[in-house]
Amino acid sequence: MILHKTMTSIEKVIEDINQVAKDINRQINLMEVCGTHTQVISRYGIADILPKNIHLSTGPGCPVCVTSQIDIDAIVNLALAGVPVATYGDVLRVPGAFGSLDQAREQGAQVFVVHTTEDALQLKKKHPDVVFFGLGFETTTPMTAYAIQNGLTVYSAHKLFLPAMLALVDMKELNIDGFIDPGHVSAIIGTDPYQVMKLPQVITGFEAEDVIVGIYMLLKQISDGRAEVENQYVRIVKKKGNPKAMKLINDVFDVVDGQWRGFGMIPLSGLDVKDKYKEQNAKIKYKKILDKVDFSQSQKPVACKCGDIIRGLMSAKECPLFGKVCTP
Repeated sequence: MILHKTMTSIEKVIEDINQVAKDINRQINLMEVCGTHTQVISRYGIADILPKNIHLSTGPGCPVCVTSQIDIDAIVNLALAGVPVATYGDVLRVPGAFGSLDQAREQGAQVFVVHTTEDALQLKKKHPDVVFFGLGFETTTPMTAYAIQNGLTVYSAHKLFLPAMLALVDMKELNIDGFIDPGHVSAIIGTDPYQVMKLPQVITGFEAEDVIVGIYMLLKQISDGRAEVENQYVRIVKKKGNPKAMKLINDVFDVVDGQWRGFGMIPLSGLDVKDKYKEQNAKIKYKKILDKVDFSQSQKPVACKCGDIIRGLMSAKECPLFGKVCTP
């Protein structure tokens, strides 16, 4: 069984998927660009039930995977220099040229795992100099912005999501026929920003049924010769998104060029702390430490294949670290 709920309606959708795929009669490349969608597709075996001419690939939806080697090396060096660091647990073992945060902790660095920025603010009471490693897309950025407004020092590796999708299309490494757009990000930014991409797109929720229906909606667009932004996740995602969250982001962060693992620099895709909060910007506060880091080491190849995976060029299981150092 793929689904835990009643199968009657979803079985009909699967039948429709098979019929539309047959009518299209060529290989269709669809890309999901949200880490949670990737998990749902894997957990419920959704790729296995699709017709053979429908190919699903994984895009840059994991905020940890797209965090650049330079940012990993910077935060590790801050930790090794004696600066207390707070971070989400999923970035703890990401390897860099100077090791990982987990390895820095084994060497005596003060590295604390937190679940929320509120945890980091509480940690600041005991460790006033703690630096929060802020990463993620528009989904997590408002929480970091709130923490900065409340005095937390942050090293920002936050990113805007849409520029990466545009970069994927421009790179032309894959012939992408349509995108399953990210549900969490879309809840913040809304549906309007995706209109700049002239490709079939569907924003879906995170139940297996949501993803399957979204795939059908994409195939129907392709079959009809349409290229629209459709919203399957109407129960959460609105046309204008979450204006309050966007205002919070815009108040605290400037849009800058951003470094992405697997892409390099993508113009106007990064978020850095505005000058009015510069006392909470770890890149300024600890500039003397960071200026001493040999970031040329960050350019050397590592065994991690996240870059190829998030561009859809290989599957996670083809990476030599998958299930070993990397245990998603």
